[in-house]
Amino acid sequence: MDEIDRLQAETLKALASPRRLEIVHRLAAEAWDVGRLARELGCSQPNVSQHLAVLRAAGVVNSERVGREVHYRLADDEVLLACSIMRGVLLRRLRRLADLSEADASPDVSDAPPSAARAAAAPPPAPVATDPTRLLIAHH
Repeated sequence: MDEIDRLQAETLKALASPRRLEIVHRLAAEAWDVGRLARELGCSQPNVSQHLAVLRAAGVVNSERVGREVHYRLADDEVLLACSIMRGVLLRRLRRLADLSEADASPDVSDAPPSAARAAAAPPPAPVATDPTRLLIAHH
């Protein structure tokens, strides 16, 4: 196995947490301390510290002591670009799945008896499920 493959796998593993992705998005514009991140995310400080330790070990974030606080920032802004590209891939995938689901749900009435054609022409019931493409829309 190539060393860069191993490093990429470790970095992606560190980013494979919704909470850590939230932290990465918060650190996009400026450095944050653990307490502020914890308040903003509605988590405990120890929990946020653990996530930051994983991100720091993977080289995703850097830390800097400022007085009594430790501030964290992204080690490389292109991490956000990588996350954005992956988000786009997933949104397109969800749209394709939604399109396939809609196509499967549409009855083919060309071979159906007339009563089935009338039933198929009736307005469909209101959808109950959430639009899957909304699941990955950024909330930063």
